Amino acid sequence: MMQDVRSNHVIRLSDLNAHVTCNICNGYLIDAVSITECLHPFCKSCIVNYLTANNTCPVCGILIHQSHPLNYISADRTLQDIVYKIVPNLKDNERKARTEFYRSIGWKPPSNEDLVGECAKTLEQSKDRTPDKSSHSPSYQQDPYYHRLDEQVHIQLEPGSDCLEPLRLKFLRLSSKATVTHLRKYVAHHVLHDISKFHDIDIFILNNENGTFLGRDHALKFVRVVYWNEASSECRPK
Repeated sequence: MMQDVRSNHVIRLSDLNAHVTCNICNGYLIDAVSITECLHPFCKSCIVNYLTANNTCPVCGILIHQSHPLNYISADRTLQDIVYKIVPNLKDNERKARTEFYRSIGWKPPSNEDLVGECAKTLEQSKDRTPDKSSHSPSYQQDPYYHRLDEQVHIQLEPGSDCLEPLRLKFLRLSSKATVTHLRKYVAHHVLHDISKFHDIDIFILNNENGTFLGRDHALKFVRVVYWNEASSECRPK
């Protein structure tokens, strides 16, 4: 028997509110940023103000960083784009409000303002720029934002062998420029407690029954384009 499975499902915006609102101001997310440790999202202005006097997540209470929590939040362009698409007139109203603000202080409003892109720029301006020892490292000088402004990918790391203990933080968001070797080193550091043993770790992606071995030099953007599908949200180290 053939059956037409096509149907229209109406989802109320109120059903999605928990995922598109800020847990500080309870309004829809504007300039969405997420805490890198736990991925809870907030409005940029809300979390920046909060972290001037706190160093833990307002939702789960996890310690972000003892002294520099603002360095561990990053712009979530994907989430903000979703919010603007599903909340009627939100982006237009925000653009109008910002245009009026610029005019009220005597500044010329930016032309064709990209609200999502603006968050990435102004987020870094909000952070503490006091130099420390790490700011003199070669990686800092090459990219002082540690690739937080790159296109981001989300992955889940699960052990593919009983010999490996599960990761405490198995959900990761990182630059699409990161390679499979970065994942191997992450697993070696947190599971084997010796980053030099990353050669003993292989990464597979579950895009089929047996999984696909990922080459050490594959960038995650390449992996996403070539291998990823709806069923392959997990990467398994072995």
